[in-house]
Amino acid sequence: MKLRIDGGLCTGHGRCYSIAPDVYEPDDEGFSDNRDVEREVRQGQEESARLGASSCPEAAIVLSED
Repeated sequence: MKLRIDGGLCTGHGRCYSIAPDVYEPDDEGFSDNRDVEREVRQGQEESARLGASSCPEAAIVLSED
């Protein structure tokens, strides 16, 4: 599974990293540290990634299956 956060949509609500801190981490400004970077979700963290993505009120998190 791949993860990408659209930096233009992310407004820093922080729900993703409060729900799934093992997948999403905040930067110094409160935004997800993974913005505008596509990366692999580690094996075993797929469900956490889905929960974090579904919690985003801006729908800024895109998950894609390999």
